Amino acid sequence: MTKIQNSKPEIRYLDDMRVVLHDKKWAERAKNAPLYYMYRGVREKNNLRYDITVIPPKMLGQEFVKTKGHEHRGPHQEIYIVLEGRAIYLMQKCQGKVVEDVLAIIAKKGDVAIMPSGYGHITINPARVELKMANWVSKKMKSDYSLFEKMSGACYYYTKLGWIKNKNYKKIPKLRFDKPLKSIPRDLRSFLERAGSSL
Repeated sequence: MTKIQNSKPEIRYLDDMRVVLHDKKWAERAKNAPLYYMYRGVREKNNLRYDITVIPPKMLGQEFVKTKGHEHRGPHQEIYIVLEGRAIYLMQKCQGKVVEDVLAIIAKKGDVAIMPSGYGHITINPARVELKMANWVSKKMKSDYSLFEKMSGACYYYTKLGWIKNKNYKKIPKLRFDKPLKSIPRDLRSFLERAGSSL
């Protein structure tokens, strides 16, 4: 597992994730273990924070390993950059249990993905190699995990059988796909803190 020099990671364990997993039978009997590693505040610039997350390859029963998922408190965006491996960024816009929009960006090394204001999101490692990614986000941003915990994950699970809908949501639109960016926008600070941008 990749380690970041002079940084100590926050570790997300299986016990933190059982509530958001698709394969409940597997989750009930699986032993607790570390799933991914978050190095927060590796760099800071202009009230922005640069983090690195490392997600080793793993299957959570039938489901590919993923992050827990969160929404942003306040009008903040987030930029992700794939440093190594591959990622699927799944984003959803919700009103309660009703999903208004859901999309996925499939990204490889060097690709950039935008998590827009108003969208909750998760990251999935769909590959057999380690995913290492960086993100820039406002230092004012706070993560809210409550919707994903309440709904047992995002509105779609990515599994060995492909995409499966999470039936805890009342309405789930068809999953749409968007392409990643090839570079980071120049005015990083204003881009991240701008509210209401659409994809």
